[in-house]
Amino acid sequence: MARLSNKVAVITGAASGIGLACVRRFAAEGAQVVGLDVGEPRADIAASLEGLEPAPLFMSLDVRDESRVKAVMDEVVARFGRIDALVNAAGVASQGNITSAPTSEWQRVLDINLTGSMLTSKYALVPMLAQKAGSIINVGSIFGEQGCDNNTAYNVSKGGISQLTRSLAIDYGHANIRVNGLCPGLIDTPMTQMVKEQEAFHAFFASQHMLCRAGQPEEVANVALFLASDDASFVSGQMIGVDGGFSAGRRFAPPQA
Repeated sequence: MARLSNKVAVITGAASGIGLACVRRFAAEGAQVVGLDVGEPRADIAASLEGLEPAPLFMSLDVRDESRVKAVMDEVVARFGRIDALVNAAGVASQGNITSAPTSEWQRVLDINLTGSMLTSKYALVPMLAQKAGSIINVGSIFGEQGCDNNTAYNVSKGGISQLTRSLAIDYGHANIRVNGLCPGLIDTPMTQMVKEQEAFHAFFASQHMLCRAGQPEEVANVALFLASDDASFVSGQMIGVDGGFSAGRRFAPPQA
């Protein structure tokens, strides 16, 4: 039997990157997937999802809009009866420190990355509490667990994701609701395209991962699938690095051939 048969999974940031990879992986494992994003998937992406059963459903959502978040979660429950898994993959990148970036950029990043994840969790928890089961998976970052330069708003938003994850796990574990997070390293997605275009920096950043390469969104989706499935039935409150060994520490000597 597929690992997510008869489960309903809601995935934000579903039109690209890690979110889209989760849509494909979860649907392939039998979930009824509801993909949420501010934009529609490109036509070629939509075509690539044809043939999956049950077919993923895409809906428009800006995670900053609380009334729309509530309406979408209500509609999912009205259509499918439940929500078993929520993947909070919607997010934006940002650069700058607090003296160089405008306050409006700080607010934009926190509103999307952190408050957006709180809002979708808040309203997905309603059916999860009623059914006394559920799994929430928040996409954080290696830079939520440790900092980096010139990246303050993003670092803080992802650090908040780590604490949101732990807090929700504590508050709702009594209802058999598991809440975990992923801390990806450098993953080749549209959001990191600006890094890939800087070839020397991309090579250096990739070399700081002990596997000496960037990851692929499918590799993150595989771990999200585990957390959404019953295989992770006793895992909660964890921030799991999907980072090719970046969080293990720094390498000072060149990699051995």
